[in-house]
This record gives sequence, C-alpha cells and structure tokens, in this order.
Amino acid sequence: MQGKTTGIFKRIIDIVMSLLLLFLTAFQVTGESAHEWLGISMSVLLIIHNILNRKWYKSVFKGKYSPYRIAVTAVNIFLLVSIALTAVSGMAMSNHAVVFMYGIINVMTARKIHLAMSYWSFIFMGIHIGMHIKTMTAKISGTPKLIFDMILALISAAGLWFFIKSGIVNYILFRTHFAFLDYETAKPLVILQNLAMLLFWVQAGLIIAALTQRKRSVV
Repeated sequence: MQGKTTGIFKRIIDIVMSLLLLFLTAFQVTGESAHEWLGISMSVLLIIHNILNRKWYKSVFKGKYSPYRIAVTAVNIFLLVSIALTAVSGMAMSNHAVVFMYGIINVMTARKIHLAMSYWSFIFMGIHIGMHIKTMTAKISGTPKLIFDMILALISAAGLWFFIKSGIVNYILFRTHFAFLDYETAKPLVILQNLAMLLFWVQAGLIIAALTQRKRSVV
C-alpha cells in the first residue's frame, strides 16, 4: 500500500513539474518575480523527486542494460543535469527570490547558461514523459490507439513549427544571451504553444522507446 501511495505521489510531482515547466518557459506570461519563485518551486520539487527515486540511483550500476534502459538512464541523467544547471544559473541572476545568490556566477555567463539549459530541460522533460507514456499506454490498441497517435502527431507537428519559429535552436546552442519573446500573442495561447512544443518532444520520447524496445528477430 505504501509503495502504491509513493507511486501516486511521484506521478503528481511529475505532472506538477511538467506544468511548471510550461510556465517557466513563458517568461512573458509570468513576469520576472513569478518566474523566479516558480523556478524555486521547481528546484524544491526536483529535490523531492530525486529523494523519492533514490532506489533508482542505487540500481544504476546493477543488472543488465537493454537498449531501452540505456536510453532511459541517459535521458534521466541529462534531464537532472540540465535542470540543476538551470536552477543554479537562475539563482545567480536572482533579483527577487534568492537575492543573496546574485553574482555567484558571472551574470552574462549565467544568462547564456540559463537560457540554453532551460530549453534543454524542456526537451529532456518531454522525452522523459514520452518514454514513460509508452509503457503506460502499451495496453491501448485498436481505434483508441489510432486516434491518440493521430492527435499527438498533429499537435507535435505544430509544436515543431513553433519550436523552430521561436528561435529555440539558437538558445540551446548557446548562440545568444537573450530570448526574443512574443508579447503580442495572448497569454493562454503562449501556454498552448509551449504545450504543443512539449508534446513534440513527448512524441520523440515515444519513438525512442518504441525503437529501443523493439525485439530483434533471430536469423
């Protein structure tokens, strides 16, 4: 019973972290002060998330590694590192939440790291979700599965378009210190666009999971 409760709690934290990420990448919606406090909330949830998943860390060097397990482990590590770097670099620029940490990293350096790592976190979070959804939706088949795949594919295509149009490729490659944000689009639409972009990476996670779990035929 305790294990089931812990599992539910983990899922709740995952959902809340995903929602926070949608708003954290929508600075034009939240503003600077709320952005910082949302970031602090994300950092706290990340710590709780890792405490709850401490058994996973103990098992990293145990057992055999299938292609799927290698992919999941790599994504988890990259996600953890990118969120941690996003948090530290964000705190180094704080003007509201943790002002005492301002300047622990050169502000311009911190700005470039924060911009790149926040979107890498976004990408790896989407892939992480997708790889786990593949397992949870394995029992769905027939028409419901077809409808699910079609809707996700359509939204993902829109998400890829928004991702490219927003210039995020320049951010994740450390080409700029500043994000060029759209303040003209209605705030709810900004969140929906972020959701579409996240679902594109969820789709990528589904594909990676499918490829790494594919059984090879023996000749």
